Amino acid sequence: MTEIDEGFYSRQLYVLGHEAMHRMGAADVLIAGMRGLGVEIAKNVILSGVKSVTVQDEGHTGWTDLSTQFFLNESHLGQNRATCSLPQLSSLNSHVHVSAHPGPLDKDLLLKFQVVVLTDSSLDDQKRFGDFCHSHGIKFIVADTKGLCGQLFCDFGKDFMVLDQDGEMPASAMIQTIFKDNPGVVICTDDQKHGFSDGSKVSFSGVQGMTELNTRGPWEIKVRSPHAFSIGDISGFSEYERGGVVTEVKQPCTISFKPLSEALLDQELLIFNDFGKMERHKTLHLTFQALHNFVKKEQRLPNPRSQSDADALLDLVRKLNEVAQLEQLDEAAVKSLSYTAQGDLAPINAFIGGLAAQEVIKACSGKFTPLQQWLYFDALECLPEELKGKGTRYDGQIAVFGSAFQEKLAKQKYFLVGAGAIGCELLKNFALIGLGAGDKGHVTVTDMDFIEKSNLNRQFLFRSQDIGKSKSEVAAKAVKAMNPQMNISAHQNRLDPESEQVYDYHFFMGLDGVAAALDNVEARAYLDGRCVQHQKPMLEGGTLGSKGHTLVVVPHLTESYGPAKSSSNAAIPLCTLKNFPHRIEHTLQWARDQFEGLFKQTPENVNMFLRDADFVERTLGHGDAEALEVLGGVWSSLVDLAAGGQSPTSFEDCVKWARCKWETHFNNDILQLLHCFPPEHVTSNGLPFWSGSKRCPQPLTFDPNNTTHLDYVVAAANLYRQIHGVKGTRDRASIAKVLETVSVPAFTPKSSVKIHVTDEEMEEDKKKGKKAKLEELKAKLASSSLKNPAKPMYPIDFEKDDDTNFHMDFIVAASNLRAENYDIPAANRIIPAIATTTAAVAGLMCWSCINWCRVIRRSHSYRTAYINLAVHYFVLSMPSRPRHFEVAGKKYTLWDDFHVDGRRGDQQEMTLGDLFQYEKYDLEVCGLFYGPAMLYLGQQERLNQSVSDVVRMVTKADIPPHKKMLELIPSFAEDEDSESVPAIRYKLP
Repeated sequence: MTEIDEGFYSRQLYVLGHEAMHRMGAADVLIAGMRGLGVEIAKNVILSGVKSVTVQDEGHTGWTDLSTQFFLNESHLGQNRATCSLPQLSSLNSHVHVSAHPGPLDKDLLLKFQVVVLTDSSLDDQKRFGDFCHSHGIKFIVADTKGLCGQLFCDFGKDFMVLDQDGEMPASAMIQTIFKDNPGVVICTDDQKHGFSDGSKVSFSGVQGMTELNTRGPWEIKVRSPHAFSIGDISGFSEYERGGVVTEVKQPCTISFKPLSEALLDQELLIFNDFGKMERHKTLHLTFQALHNFVKKEQRLPNPRSQSDADALLDLVRKLNEVAQLEQLDEAAVKSLSYTAQGDLAPINAFIGGLAAQEVIKACSGKFTPLQQWLYFDALECLPEELKGKGTRYDGQIAVFGSAFQEKLAKQKYFLVGAGAIGCELLKNFALIGLGAGDKGHVTVTDMDFIEKSNLNRQFLFRSQDIGKSKSEVAAKAVKAMNPQMNISAHQNRLDPESEQVYDYHFFMGLDGVAAALDNVEARAYLDGRCVQHQKPMLEGGTLGSKGHTLVVVPHLTESYGPAKSSSNAAIPLCTLKNFPHRIEHTLQWARDQFEGLFKQTPENVNMFLRDADFVERTLGHGDAEALEVLGGVWSSLVDLAAGGQSPTSFEDCVKWARCKWETHFNNDILQLLHCFPPEHVTSNGLPFWSGSKRCPQPLTFDPNNTTHLDYVVAAANLYRQIHGVKGTRDRASIAKVLETVSVPAFTPKSSVKIHVTDEEMEEDKKKGKKAKLEELKAKLASSSLKNPAKPMYPIDFEKDDDTNFHMDFIVAASNLRAENYDIPAANRIIPAIATTTAAVAGLMCWSCINWCRVIRRSHSYRTAYINLAVHYFVLSMPSRPRHFEVAGKKYTLWDDFHVDGRRGDQQEMTLGDLFQYEKYDLEVCGLFYGPAMLYLGQQERLNQSVSDVVRMVTKADIPPHKKMLELIPSFAEDEDSESVPAIRYKLP
C-alpha cells in the first residue's frame, strides 16, 4: 500500500480519511476533452491524489479555448489541447501520473480505467460509451457546459457501495437517563438534539450501572422525540445510575444506477437546486438533448442571437416533450440557451468542474453519496444583447455577453483580500474573464501569508519550488502568465485598522468591487464594514471540507455580511466553559479563550498601561471583577519570577511557566472542582450532581513522554517567550530536559473556594466588592520603577494556517487535554479542505462579479448558495433584502447615510454647529458619537469648534493623516430611542 504524503494532503485527509485516500491512490481516471471544463476537472482530480489521470482530446487549440482553458496560451494555437496541457497538469501533483492521449476514444482505451469522464462529447458517444462502461463496471460521468448552462450526469453501476454517506463525524449525545423496559427508552440531555433518525444504529459508552449497554450492540433505534429514542429489550439489564454517551454507528449502503440511455427518460433522476427556478431543470434536460440533435443535423451549435436557430431548437424540444409530457415547458429558457450555446464561461466551468471532480472522488473512494443522476445549473437571467466575437482570447465570453461588456470588464478595478485556496481560484477566473485586463483596469491582491507544503494540494497556482514565498506575489505572477494582459499588484498587508493608511478612502472609492477570500469571521466583518462605508459590492465565500457557501453583498439591494458574529462562546454558558464542558466544541472554545487571554489581551493591556497614564483609572471603571483580572495580569507580566511575578528572563523561565500552567489547568483546577463537588455529590433535591450534561472530571498527571502533554508545554513556552521577546528553541528534547529541573508547587484544595454552577451565580459574584485587592494592585502599579525599565510586549494574533507558529499546536493540545479531563473524544488539529469545493465556490463568486459588472441591479438576478458536495446538496436562493429601520417615521437601511463634505463654501472646515444644520437630515441632531466617544450631548461650547477639533479633544488623539472619512453616529431629537440610525459620513477637508 502506497504511503500517503500527509504534508501534502493534510487538509484533504481530514475530509476523506486514510482509507478513502488509499482507495483513490489505486484508481486510474480518464478525462476526455481538454477545453475549459475538462481542464477544470483534470486539475481538481489530479490535486485530489488518484493513481493516474489520462487526458484525451483529438482537437487543436483555437482562440475560443483561451477564454477558459487556463493551461493554454497563444503559443499553443493550432496544437493538440491534451498534449499542450500536459506539462502544467503534471506539475500540479508529483504523486499522480499524468499522461495525454491525442487519439480518439475507443472501448479498448476505456477498459484501462476505473472512472471515465466525458466532456465536450456528443449524445451518441455518451450513450455508446455509457452503456459500455455500465456493463463493464466502469464508473461513468458526463459533464457539459453551454454558455450560461451546465449539465452533470453520473452512473456508478448496478451495485455501488457507499461506505460513508456524508463524511460527518458520527452523531453523539449525552444521556440524561435510561428507562429499563421493553423496549428500553433513552432520554438525552436537553441542551442539544440527538440528531438520530429511525433505523439508525448506535453504540453506548461510559454508562454507569447499566454497563451491559457498553459491551453490546450496535442497537437499532426508533426516534420518539428530538431528545429521546427507544432501543431493544433491556428489561433484564442492571439499573441505570448515571452518565454515558450514545454514538451513531455508520452503516454502508448500496446504490443502483441506470445507464445514461435509460436515465435520459427518467425525470425522477433530475436533481432540483434553485428555488428561483422551480421547474427549469426539467426543461434544460430536454434542451440539452435537443441541442445534440441540432448539432448532429447542422454540424454546428446555434449561432449567437439567431432567432431562426432558436426556433429550430425549440421545435426539437417540443417534439421531445411529446414523450416527456412536461406540464410547464420554459420556452424562454430554451431560446436563451440557444442564443448563448456557443459561449464558454470560466465561472460556469469552475462550478460544474468542481462538482464533477467531486463525483470522481466519490467513484474512486466510496466516500460520500454520489449524484443520482442528473444535475442542471443555469444563469440565464443574465442574458445580454449584442454578441459577436472578434478573434480574441475572450471570444467564448463575448459569444454570451458581447464585446461592449468585455471592454467594461477590462476596465474594472477590484480588490481581492486573500490569496489562499479560494483566492487562487478567483484569480484564475479573473484572468480568464479579463477582469482588470484593460488600460484602466487593475486587480490588487493582498495576503500576508507565505506558501507551505500543505497549501499545494488545493491552492493550485503554487508549486513545490514556491514553498516559503509570498502567496500574493506567486499567485499574481501565475495568473499574469495565464493572461499577460492582466494588470495586477501584489501586497503582503493584513487587512485591519493598521493598514488603513494603505487601503484608505481614496483607495476604496477608486474600486469597482471587492472579493473576500478570507478564512476568519472577524476579517470578513471588518472588510464588509469598509465596503458598506464606501458603498462597494463585496463577493464572499467560504468552504469547510465538502461544504461551501457564497454571499453577494450589493449596495442597497442586499443585506451585508454584518458585524462579526459572536463566537460560539456567546452561545455556550460561561460556567459550562469554565467548569462543566461536555462537548469538544466547549473545550476548543475554552482553549481559544486561553490563547486570546494569555497571548493577545494581556500583552495589549500591558502596552496600553505603559503608554496611557489613564489606563488604570479607566480599567477600574469596568467593574471590580474585570479590573482585578486585567490589572493583575498587567502587574504579573511586568514583574519577574523572583519578585512574585511571571515575567521571564530566560527561555527556561518560559518552560517553567508553561509547566505550571499545565498543572493548574489540568490537575489543580480539577482537584478543586472535585473537592467542592465530589463524584457522589447530590443536589438539594437529592439527585446526583454529576449527571446529564455534567460530566465528572478526572485530574491528569503530567507525563513528559505523553505527546499531548509535551505538545502543550512546547507550544505554550514558545508563545510565552514570543510575547516577552525572549529567545527560545523548538527542540522537544531540550525542553524535556528543562522540565526535569522544574519544581511544581504542591496543591491542596481549599474549602473557601466557590465554584459557580450557573452564569447567574458568576454574575452575582462579580458584583461583590474586591476593593482591598484592587487598592493593593493600584498601589503596586503606581510605582515608577515598574514602568521605567519595562519593555513593551508583543501581542499575538491567532493564525490557524501557519503550521510552524505554535498557534494550532496550543489550541489542539489544550483542548484535547481538557477533553481528556472530562472524557470527551479528542479533536483533530487540521482544518478540513478540498480543491473541488473551492473551485465550485469560486465559480459561483465570480458569477456574482459578472452580474455586478453588467450593472444588474435586481436582487433576483443574484444568488446566495449553500452546497455540500458530499451529499449533492445544492441550494441557490435570492439574497436577503436589507433590513429596514425607522427614524421619525422615515424608513432607512444600513446602506443609507448622510454624506457630508466637511469643507464649507469659504474653504474652511465646518464647525460642529454647521454639521448639525446640514439640510439633508431634515431632523434635529441632539447627540453625536464617534465610536465609543461622545462628541456632543448638549455641550454648547463645542458648537463653534471644527468637527475635527472636537474629535481630537474628546478622543485625546490626533486623527491619522490617511483618515479622510469619519463615521459619526447621530441621535435625533425626533426619535431619540431609535436603536438604529443612518450614519453621518463626514469627509474631512
